[in-house]
Amino acid sequence: MNTTRREFIALMGATAAAAAFPMSVLAEGPTTHIVEMLNKDPDDPKARMIYSPAVLQINVGDTVKFVPTDKGHNAQSDKNMVPEGAEEWKSKINEELEVTFTTEGTHGYYCTPHRATGMVGLILVGDPMVNFEEARGAKQRGKAKGRYEEYFEEAEALIQESGTG
Repeated sequence: MNTTRREFIALMGATAAAAAFPMSVLAEGPTTHIVEMLNKDPDDPKARMIYSPAVLQINVGDTVKFVPTDKGHNAQSDKNMVPEGAEEWKSKINEELEVTFTTEGTHGYYCTPHRATGMVGLILVGDPMVNFEEARGAKQRGKAKGRYEEYFEEAEALIQESGTG
């Protein structure tokens, strides 16, 4: 194929522009995050029935993949801890689930068979303050109540660090 001088110059200009384009811009965009469902924390054997990480901060449009690393777990959104307009979701026991988060706010979730033992988590999407206090005030029972208190404190620290709140 013969290339004209004008096409060659245009091609070189486009190549130079692409080379100067920051790679960080190319890397931006939707990301998939992994949350493992575990019987015990490998770093703290006293912590049982957990998600890792239990508190996750993501951007609108990102996906979270829930992986049942240990058997007997699932992930389900807490209808009392999702922002208005967000869709609820639930995985089957021992099955992976991918959820793409399109609604800003604080999203609470739990393991259906282990909620009372405190197997809960938080996902902070975009501006988590949209419903942060409402989610924090949702009634919880058993060990879920104490775990959520701990996770909301961790979430506040993340929000302050990132300046998203």
